[in-house]
Amino acid sequence: MAGARPRTAVRTAVVWEVLRDALAALAPDGRPLRVLDAGGGTGGFAVPLAELGHHVTVVDPSPDSLAALERRAAETGTSDRVRAVQGDVAGLVDVAAPASVDLVLCHSVLEVVDDPASALDAVAAVLRPGGMASILAANRIAAVVARVAAGRLAEARRLLADPAGWAGEGDPLERRFTIDELSALAVAAGLRPRLTHGVRVFADVVPAALVDGDADAARDLLALEHAAADRPDYIAVAAQLHVLADRG
Repeated sequence: MAGARPRTAVRTAVVWEVLRDALAALAPDGRPLRVLDAGGGTGGFAVPLAELGHHVTVVDPSPDSLAALERRAAETGTSDRVRAVQGDVAGLVDVAAPASVDLVLCHSVLEVVDDPASALDAVAAVLRPGGMASILAANRIAAVVARVAAGRLAEARRLLADPAGWAGEGDPLERRFTIDELSALAVAAGLRPRLTHGVRVFADVVPAALVDGDADAARDLLALEHAAADRPDYIAVAAQLHVLADRG
């Protein structure tokens, strides 16, 4: 997250905190881990993980994003620990051997794939026993609230009524989830949810100019995000839902 704008850093801070704890649990001796980042794009998570010494394979359908990832890895001296593969989450088993990966990131992927259940089946298939999956997805409830706050009432109503949490024509996401739905998908894939968090509970509400221009405000916002992240009443209105699950 080095060099990130304060508001951007706050948006991912809770996820990073969970990932740091997961890394420590997976490798208490500090050994390099095998990480697979499904839909990892330009390397926002992959490159910092490689900077920590881990070996990261990014699978993404966009050649432009993968090219940006490779440039980013070169700039940070991590090219030897970052591998870019064009593909999608359903094809993870063609990229990594079954039960061979320590950690899989599946961030902002389930909202756009054809079949979320099959996607998580693929995630589970490549995880070794005891390996962990970090699953991050858009929250249906928060999306409705955000559209109401923006005055987009008809769109909010469509999103509220749609079983998948789709807002209609022009919505870039095919679906959104509740925390129970996301956890149930993980369980159906053979994963055991260990932690659930809300991500961006407040970060999207605070004006960017306030946080980016005031270090104290950025620290206060970060403290608020951490304080609310695992409280069920606030998870319900977080922009994203985060589930950390392991494979038994």
